[in-house]
Amino acid sequence: MLTLEQKKRNDEMMTTAHHDHEKGLNLRAFFKVNNHDLGEDLVQDTFLKTWKDLVRGGKIDVMKSFLYHILNNLIIDEYRKKKTSSLDTLLEKGFEPSASDGSEKLFNLLDGKTALLLIKSLPQKYQKVMRLKYVQLLSLKEISLLTGQTKNAIAVQVHRGLEKLKQLYHHK
Repeated sequence: MLTLEQKKRNDEMMTTAHHDHEKGLNLRAFFKVNNHDLGEDLVQDTFLKTWKDLVRGGKIDVMKSFLYHILNNLIIDEYRKKKTSSLDTLLEKGFEPSASDGSEKLFNLLDGKTALLLIKSLPQKYQKVMRLKYVQLLSLKEISLLTGQTKNAIAVQVHRGLEKLKQLYHHK
C-alpha cells in the first residue's frame, strides 16, 4: 500500500511526464501506425501502463526512455494484430500505388543500418554515448544523468564519436 507522500510523488511524476513527453510520444505513435486516433490511444495506454507500474511500486530511472519503451512495445503488439487488406479496400480508402521503386527509402534504411553496425567499431567510450543518443534518442542531459559525466563532456563525446563514425562510414 502506497503512502500519501508516495501517491503525491507519483502524481507529480506522471503529470510532469505527460506534460514533457505527450507530444513526442504522439508524433512517434502516429508516424509508426499512420493513424492519429490509434496513435493517441497507444499513448494513453502507455501512460496507463506507466501509472500501473508506479502504483505497484516500480522504480523508473529515466522516464522518457521508459515511456518510449512501453510505447514501442504497444506499437509492436498493434502491428502483430493487423490483418492484411485487399488492394480493392486500399484503393477505396484513397491509396494510390506510386510509380517510384522505393530505392531511395531502401538506400536510407541500409545506410542507417550500416551506421548502427559501425558504432561497434568505435572506441568503447564513444559507443555507449552514441547508442544512448542516436538509438535510444536520449537527450544530453539524460545521458549525463545516466553516465555521471557533465553535459558538456557528453556533447564532446557525441561530436567526436560522430566524426569517427563519419570517417568509418566513408572509409567502408
